[in-house]
Amino acid sequence: MLMYPQFNPIAFSVGPIKFHWYGLMYVLSFSFFLYAAKWRIKKFGHQILTEKMIDDFLFSGILGTVIGGRLGFCLFYQPAYYLANPLKILQTWDGGMSFHGGMIGVLVAIYLFGRKIKSNFFVISDFIAPLIPMCLFFGRIGNFINGELWGRLCSQNLPWGMIFPQSGTMLPRHPSQLYEAALEGLLLFAVLVFYTTRKSRLLGQTSGVFLIGYGFARFILEFFREPDSFATGIVQSTGLSLGQFYSIPMIIAGCIIFWWGSKSKTNLTH
Repeated sequence: MLMYPQFNPIAFSVGPIKFHWYGLMYVLSFSFFLYAAKWRIKKFGHQILTEKMIDDFLFSGILGTVIGGRLGFCLFYQPAYYLANPLKILQTWDGGMSFHGGMIGVLVAIYLFGRKIKSNFFVISDFIAPLIPMCLFFGRIGNFINGELWGRLCSQNLPWGMIFPQSGTMLPRHPSQLYEAALEGLLLFAVLVFYTTRKSRLLGQTSGVFLIGYGFARFILEFFREPDSFATGIVQSTGLSLGQFYSIPMIIAGCIIFWWGSKSKTNLTH
């Protein structure tokens, strides 16, 4: 068994300003997105997007991620608590971001940006989708450093079983944050990179593959993650975790978009 290393949530300080690891992981994810997107355009070109457009999109994408992710967590997971304590919504450094909410925020940003540059929504989303998993990777590492979202209890014989004292027990658990970093992040990134190496793909299909891949990965990983203590209503009655409950529409939407794309006559080469 392993003992969870108690990280200091503050990476470093400059005078009175404190830089939290959780925030730095977001900086790394946005930096990766910017570099990878520009590299891809420079190497392969794009029928619509330019490197300058990536700079323009990044700001709105960051706003969509942070605002959508935070509001999604507060409203999808603990609405009663945050409606009673609205100022707590602003305390993002304490953790508490929802991927599903962040995705909605990014979709809004893509829609508005597409209108601005007069581009089809899926032309932009298909370009962005393969870059998202590595951003998720950094986010899950941030969850691990924050010591949150630990896993369910596991066998004491599991070599990588980890004791999280903050969980309230000294029994080994699955380090589910690292599972998620590997599956939602590294593996899904590899799948999408492989998929996008195809010489021709139909409009929307890369976005569909991302939604299906993430939805299935998250649904499976929730079996190893400690269920949310605040799950109520239909989630408790079905036995699904909130993460699984919100992933089902993603999988359905991904299948519909992939099928719709198969009917499209628009080919994307990069």
